[in-house]
Amino acid sequence: MQKFKFILLLIIPIILLQGCAAAVVTGAATGIAMAHDRRTSGSIIDDQGVEFKASSAIYENKEIHDQSNINITSYNGVVLISGETVTEDFKQQITAIVKAIPKVKYIHNELIIAAPSSLPSRSSDSWITTKVKTKLATDEDVDPFYIKVVTEHGVVYLMGIVSHEEADRVVAIVTKADGVQRVVKIFEYTD
Repeated sequence: MQKFKFILLLIIPIILLQGCAAAVVTGAATGIAMAHDRRTSGSIIDDQGVEFKASSAIYENKEIHDQSNINITSYNGVVLISGETVTEDFKQQITAIVKAIPKVKYIHNELIIAAPSSLPSRSSDSWITTKVKTKLATDEDVDPFYIKVVTEHGVVYLMGIVSHEEADRVVAIVTKADGVQRVVKIFEYTD
């Protein structure tokens, strides 16, 4: 099973580059991810809806959108707001926008008051996320489908539904990845 997960994580990006096959593979990958996810399929769809609605609402507020870099991640109704915005007032407005969306249970607003980050900074965060996901996928004691990884400014946010033992194992792996400055657990625990 571990080999299957690792191969799947390596092959999907390659296949997605092949054009029309992307839709079929993405559907298959989503189905596999749903089968391994501890959330219900309804919760997964709700989370996607929350992310879409929040991003759209923020985009519609041109003043905030033009002066911010905002990422919305929802996992089982728990929302992580990450990125940068230029004022504390904008940060509070963004929280209010997200709070108004149905199915949001709790919000972790980790926005930094600063100008939007540069492309190299965002690329570095993406690279850290890739390294972390690879480490998780290659560990025999971790199911990477249980963990959502978000990186901002070298801070790795971990979301998912896990046991305390699984959380400890994941954090031990993540802290060893190059570039990780800090780990923030936003887990929902099964025990």
